[in-house]
Amino acid sequence: SRFMAQMEQLNTELIVMGTLCENALEKVANALDNPTDEVSRDIIILSKKTEEKERELENICINLLLKQQPVASDLRQISSALKMVTDMRRIGEVAGNIAEILSQDNLRMDYDTSILKMAAATKKMVSNTLDAFVKSDIRTAQQVERDDDQVDELFAQSKHELIQIIRNSQDSGEQAIDYLMIAKYFEKIGDHAVNISQWVLFMI
Repeated sequence: SRFMAQMEQLNTELIVMGTLCENALEKVANALDNPTDEVSRDIIILSKKTEEKERELENICINLLLKQQPVASDLRQISSALKMVTDMRRIGEVAGNIAEILSQDNLRMDYDTSILKMAAATKKMVSNTLDAFVKSDIRTAQQVERDDDQVDELFAQSKHELIQIIRNSQDSGEQAIDYLMIAKYFEKIGDHAVNISQWVLFMI
């Protein structure tokens, strides 16, 4: 019964960590429209919380492996969790990086790009990976991989738009470069969401 309680704790804390990532991405999407120092601080705090949660979950997994010696599906679940928390932490980290860029120059989205769509798409991917984990849903996990194609297309569009701005306007060039970095960060978040979905599939 102790083993089952620890496994339940592992699942609960994974959901908590995933929710931290969702909240960070929600605030990042809002900050793109209206960047403020307060919102940036909130995102960075959430980023640090994901780091703390990663260490907590790693300790739970290691204790389960060393003291309980799980086999079969339980071993798959624990080993998957160890991999998933790394990608979740990186999502939180990247969200913090975006917040820092937005706060440095008080960037404001004043031209049409695909970045807002990327923000919405990557947040949906992270939410779906969490749903797939909670429900052991193979279809939802597989859909995350397909959704990543859309994020890659949006990144290509955003890159094209921003390069045109850099070429056409010296005044907006520096800001466009910052947004290009943000677009790249969203693409990385999509990649991490795919990694998580693959580990959910392995676990199932």
